[in-house]
Amino acid sequence: MNFHEYQAKQLFAEVGIPVPAGRVARTPSEAAEAAKAIGGHHWVVKAQIHAGGRGKAGGVKLVKTVDAVRDAAKAMLGTGMETYQSAGRALPVDSVLVTEATDIVKELYISMLVDRATKTITFICSAEGGVEIEKTAETNPDAIHQVNVDYVQGLQPYQCRQVGFAMGLSPKNVNQLTKIMLGMFKLFNDFDMSLIELNPLALVSTGDLMALDGKLNSDDNAAFRQPRLQAMRDIAQEDHTEVLASKYDLNYVTMDGDIGCMVNGAGLAMATMDVISLSGGSPANFLDVGGGATKERVSEAFKLILSSDKVKAIFVNIFGGIVRCDMIAEGIIEAVKEVDVKVPVVVRLEGTNVEKGKEILRNSGLAIIAADDINDGAQKAVAAAKEAA
Repeated sequence: MNFHEYQAKQLFAEVGIPVPAGRVARTPSEAAEAAKAIGGHHWVVKAQIHAGGRGKAGGVKLVKTVDAVRDAAKAMLGTGMETYQSAGRALPVDSVLVTEATDIVKELYISMLVDRATKTITFICSAEGGVEIEKTAETNPDAIHQVNVDYVQGLQPYQCRQVGFAMGLSPKNVNQLTKIMLGMFKLFNDFDMSLIELNPLALVSTGDLMALDGKLNSDDNAAFRQPRLQAMRDIAQEDHTEVLASKYDLNYVTMDGDIGCMVNGAGLAMATMDVISLSGGSPANFLDVGGGATKERVSEAFKLILSSDKVKAIFVNIFGGIVRCDMIAEGIIEAVKEVDVKVPVVVRLEGTNVEKGKEILRNSGLAIIAADDINDGAQKAVAAAKEAA
């Protein structure tokens, strides 16, 4: 799950990570009142969306008067904002964050995530932060420092000091960095995070370190034990179809192609998309109905695929291990009848009760194209999509 910047900063402050004073606003007048409450003579108005690159899209404005705060908020609120990180979607701006402006001396970068290669929680740090951090990683990899945390010992203060001095910080700032990293580590573990990013972690004119922007991702698999985080979810920022899929415990990701995919098992789903691509087609989605899929879930999955007008054909690729092929067949028929499918449907079934499943499809009276294996199914789906287009 993703979070807005203002939500991230609330959690940062709770674990001792310094952040600038700020308030969230949902109307221009609220933004003006926020500026007055914060005080000072310079403020930053920041659009709240689940994507980076807001500055380049006009979503971050430095202003010097309360009226300018109101005007900046008015220009952002109620609009859709597309950035290079929003995957081609214009995300709705329903709120803005008004913060005090700070004088930046230097921008640093620090993040943490699970490194599968080392099987550790890992910090990625650099003295060269800001919007060009990806470029820094490419052009100057020696500027990137990595700290792998032993899962038994946990993060040790000496590890924080080592990376702080490697980044060229003063003793005072090294001590501040240590507190920040220990706070990040606590936040990561207490709230089941998958990513924490402070960019920039700035050295400001007072000589202190401060997190001026932040990004959080939490582990969806741990959502059941994080009700507070679930209350922060903003489904308006998410793909509508993916939100619907989550209600039925379906793993769904929208893609750009025209061949809908319904598969059981993430590995088989990825292989199916690969074979479609190798056959000259383009998948419209990733959809894993799961090993224990019910007839109802299969039916809802079918409806999700067909909710996109881009889909020209559907490839159902099921290997029945736990899930039975006859149940999948019944779900397909139910969905096809209910939704009144107008596109070709290619079905490949294999595994438990496969012959019974094929028989159900044959006797359905529906124009379903049978496939012998994954390659045959992908080729038939690609051909059907091209013919339909």
